[in-house]
Amino acid sequence: MKVAPYIMKQLTSTSLHPFSSLTSSLSTRNWSYNVFASFHGPDVRKTLLSHMREQFNVNGITMYNDQKMVRSEETAPSLTNGIRESRIAIVILSKKYACSSWCLDELVEILECKKTMGQIVMTIFYGVEPSDVRKQTGEFGIAFEDTCEHKTKEAKQKWIKALTNVSNIAGEDFLRWANEADMIKQIARDVSDKLNATPSRDFDGMVGLEPHIRELNSLLKLDDNGVMMVAITGPAGIGKTTIARALQSQISNRFQLTCFVDNLRENNHSGFDEHGWKLRLQEQFLSNLLNLGRIRIGHSGVIEERLSKHRVLIILDDVYHIKQLEALANKTTWFGSGSRIIITTENKEILQQHGIKNMYRGFEKLVPRVTKLCDNLPLGLSVVGSSLRGKEADEWEEVLSRLETNLDRDSGTILDRDIDDVLRVGYESLDENEQTLFLHIAVFFNYKSWNLVNTMFDDSDLDVKHGLKILVNRSLIQETIGYEHRIVMHRLLEQMGKKAIQKQDPWKRRILMNAREICDVLQHAKGTWNVLGISFDISRINELSISKKAFKRMTDLRFLKIYKRQYDGNDRMHIPEEIQFPCGLRLLDWEAYPSKCLPPTFNPQYLVELSMKNSKLEKLWEGIKPLANLQKVDFSGSVHLKELPDLSNATNLEKLDLIGCESLVEIPSSCSNLHKLQKLWVSGCINLQVLPARMNLASLDEVFMRGCSRLKNIPVMSTNIRKLCISETAVEDVPASTKLWTRLTSLIINKGGKLKRLTYLPKNVTDLDLSYSDIQKISDSIKALHQLRNLNLAGCTRLASLPKLPGSLKTVIAEDCESLETPGSANARLNFINCFKLRVALLPGRERLCGLRCDFP
Repeated sequence: MKVAPYIMKQLTSTSLHPFSSLTSSLSTRNWSYNVFASFHGPDVRKTLLSHMREQFNVNGITMYNDQKMVRSEETAPSLTNGIRESRIAIVILSKKYACSSWCLDELVEILECKKTMGQIVMTIFYGVEPSDVRKQTGEFGIAFEDTCEHKTKEAKQKWIKALTNVSNIAGEDFLRWANEADMIKQIARDVSDKLNATPSRDFDGMVGLEPHIRELNSLLKLDDNGVMMVAITGPAGIGKTTIARALQSQISNRFQLTCFVDNLRENNHSGFDEHGWKLRLQEQFLSNLLNLGRIRIGHSGVIEERLSKHRVLIILDDVYHIKQLEALANKTTWFGSGSRIIITTENKEILQQHGIKNMYRGFEKLVPRVTKLCDNLPLGLSVVGSSLRGKEADEWEEVLSRLETNLDRDSGTILDRDIDDVLRVGYESLDENEQTLFLHIAVFFNYKSWNLVNTMFDDSDLDVKHGLKILVNRSLIQETIGYEHRIVMHRLLEQMGKKAIQKQDPWKRRILMNAREICDVLQHAKGTWNVLGISFDISRINELSISKKAFKRMTDLRFLKIYKRQYDGNDRMHIPEEIQFPCGLRLLDWEAYPSKCLPPTFNPQYLVELSMKNSKLEKLWEGIKPLANLQKVDFSGSVHLKELPDLSNATNLEKLDLIGCESLVEIPSSCSNLHKLQKLWVSGCINLQVLPARMNLASLDEVFMRGCSRLKNIPVMSTNIRKLCISETAVEDVPASTKLWTRLTSLIINKGGKLKRLTYLPKNVTDLDLSYSDIQKISDSIKALHQLRNLNLAGCTRLASLPKLPGSLKTVIAEDCESLETPGSANARLNFINCFKLRVALLPGRERLCGLRCDFP
């Protein structure tokens, strides 16, 4: 393959050939090369192989190079060592591969390495059919027979076995690619993925590292050839440096140069002006990165001159000043294509100033139970982690059990003293504005929408926008960015906040939480204007009769939350019809509301959220009410609710949750005016029959109607819907307008007993679920759905055939399709379990011909 004929003649077919079996001592080792390629030189050396080497170099993949061998050297042992010292072997099977006994012996050695030391083997079928390799037929077979002509029977059988085995290893088939360049890029990506799947042993035994590495790999987008800066943030002592070093050990082989820059705090300005200090820092940096010893540079452009053509991995540890970033990584243009610069820091403001938006919040997971306790809370994790460091398994159990017990007590306010003391440091360092906001989030607004919380305080003196920013920067809350823009406060901080309220003097307390105190206030109308919020857990309240004047003196009450932490069967709460809620209420969240209707004097003018889950309400109110501030309505589980009021004035309503409202028959026509409505959830409304005929809402994003068994027609609701679920309904087909819903990515119509056909299909759908429906035919237009990834047809017993499916499909689940005879064609993973008629149509061994990879029973 790679040697001159005079060298090939030295090889024999006896047991003395250079590729002897491996010993078990080789099973654990450090690899000298990422890749060894086995190939027939005249077929690929100047074409495929040279291009592969170039792409691998770009991706930072090291490859054994036989061209560097010295001719006087014993060639065969050198190649044997090259194979054994490579993590991955790529076998390039071309038409003339088998014309060389050298190639065939190499293949035997590679498969032996795969067996004894876990070497990864990949294949490329370069102009040859896998079946020709497997059966030694065609031009490949002719070349093989010529090679075997003067060989022993044992040698031939060994090669046949090797060729059969290698042909069964899935790989790239050149004949099925539009061009060679794309195939090589895919091979490079596959090699990188396999290399990265092999964890470094340097950090074995470190608790919880693997999830961090996985998430950072996702954030780094290593297959992207752009230059990216990523930060790991959080307070001192939580493991930022550990994560960074572990990451470097696992991905450094993908880069041409790598450097870990630490001790930045020791490099101060002493004796230098700012320009001189930056140059000195750059000299040290380049000296370490390029391994050049001590060097001198005269201007700040040297880094760009030296590194702009190199793919580099640079880790700047414990950055504390913006000038350090300006000196070492001022611009992405300083570094070559595919470079990654990782910064660890406690200071998020530095990152914001430098325009770094990709951030990972540090060492926030140790083991699953610690994750549950301390996820996304760097400050709490530093304490919990300290309490676990160096302890044995039984000691871990003791510590974790104590923490979990403290969190799960009925009061929900008991914390481990050390953790409480540490967390209070962050809280007590806040100004009064931020402290007030923190306490309200802890009691009322954890996991609530960012926009909703801002609206809740519209009429207050709090600077909410600034306060939220401070809480985020202090790691006291998290801001989830994406489809759901929410505020998230960790449970430990939430409990600490509630405890802080209980420690306040009773006459200063503006949020009431103590159940007995609240009972006394509501029963005897003892509330005062000072009260802003009430959070009332009624789990252990046997009976309570609320005074009709309960809220009369609480003129400043804005937030009222009544809930059950534990359901005990007690619902003995009595509300007089004459009761008057404060007119300034912004939040009314009353679980299991005991009356059939809200009081006639109820004024929702300032209400932002109305939540009455599992209530006994049959209706809300008569007539039209002012609802301009209302953003969220939740009556889920209110099985007696028969009608909704006129919602015409709820022009800012974003979410309407009616899940499980079993008595509801109609969504009123006034909902056609809800032009900011994003989520309409009516699943489980078993008597729902009528939806507004012209409910064309541009904002509507999610519509869930699972289990609305009497619903027969879906009106035109919006062309912008992203998720639609109409499972277990009486719908026979989707409306014609569906094909215009360009944002619809998820369409679920499973268990649709009336569904017979699917005529209209949205062109951008990615997930289509028709499982356990009575559908008999799928439109041929499905082949035009070029975004479709997953198709679920399980249990479609009347479906007899599949049309041609789009090439974008990744999975097709068609199990229990007992009438299915024709599988269609797709380059996807298919599940045909219990499709007994299909087994006759698809003969064994023909999977490759029709482009299917199949699971049969």
